[in-house]
Amino acid sequence: MATGFGFTVQATDGRARQGIIATPRGEIRTPAFMPVGTAATVKAMLPESVAATGADILLGNTYHLMLRPGAERIDRLGGLHRFMNWDRPILTDSGGFQVMSLAGLRKLTEEGVRFSSHIDGSKHMLSPERSMEIQKLLGSDIVMCFDECPALPAGEAEVEKSMRLSMRWALRSREAFGDRPGHALFGIMQGGVTPELREESARALTEIGFDGYAIGGLAVGEGQAAMFGVLDYAPGFLPEDRPRYLMGVGKPDDIVGAVQRGVDMMDCVLPSRSGRTGQAWTRRGQVNLRNARHQDDPRPLDAECACPACRGYSRAYLHHVLRAQEIIASMLLTWHNLHYYQELMAGLREAIGQGRLDAFVAEFHARRGEGDIEPI
Repeated sequence: MATGFGFTVQATDGRARQGIIATPRGEIRTPAFMPVGTAATVKAMLPESVAATGADILLGNTYHLMLRPGAERIDRLGGLHRFMNWDRPILTDSGGFQVMSLAGLRKLTEEGVRFSSHIDGSKHMLSPERSMEIQKLLGSDIVMCFDECPALPAGEAEVEKSMRLSMRWALRSREAFGDRPGHALFGIMQGGVTPELREESARALTEIGFDGYAIGGLAVGEGQAAMFGVLDYAPGFLPEDRPRYLMGVGKPDDIVGAVQRGVDMMDCVLPSRSGRTGQAWTRRGQVNLRNARHQDDPRPLDAECACPACRGYSRAYLHHVLRAQEIIASMLLTWHNLHYYQELMAGLREAIGQGRLDAFVAEFHARRGEGDIEPI
């Protein structure tokens, strides 16, 4: 492993693992959920507010940061940690997923991807080497190798071709990353929903050697049942002494199911995006604060929650500021959602450590089955 970077499994319960990722910038408790700071900010949140929810690590986006304000500029200003005032670990994705989503604006070759910026139409080239260079300029603690992620459903021949290209790019990423003490490089498994392709991908990545391994190519339209089907076997193809990261997941029940299947790290824009659209995630499920039935409700969003939105404000107030399009609505609901996600992760870690994960998961599903609290 990279010098100063380590992973220790402290407890297991079935296939679930509870552990610690050690980095020079601090420990990451696993299973971990990483809030997404796409453009060097978790939208509607101050960095210290994100930390207060219990987050140990944030995710930054290579594609968006390379376009605006530019990786070289961030480097000149002291790196991404100083730039965004976050002194804990940062993981950056490679930019591959965002580039692949630019239908009609990109051209894929063995070298990499040429594309036009969605911001101003400027031309760019992103390759394994350039992705590693950008992430080095950003100062990322955990760097992701450059890969291609085809959207599902896709034919098996297309998925196979894409996976093998990603494995060639993984080798180039490893070579371009070099020896960087204190910084880790993760490989990304691809292969769609085909076990043989997933196993081939895992074998290729393990032979190259990475500090951690991501399970990519899921949460791209295949549905939860298909995703869980892959997670029933895919984590087992990866080294047990390295962290396993499921990219772009997800809803609370996706997270719980992934942890049960041996996943250690996850990220998703959902809690912050939902907060900006009036959707709150609670122990009883999802609540739409735009619903008119909340307009006279004096109760907190969740009486069991200790976040600022639930401690200091009523459902009626949250409904009002949403309808009035006040900025505080996004602030409060995003904070609540991130708090709920981190509380869920803490509960999962504790349950694994105590060997009672099955009971925790049963209670999680039972409470969500109760539905939202009835209106007064």
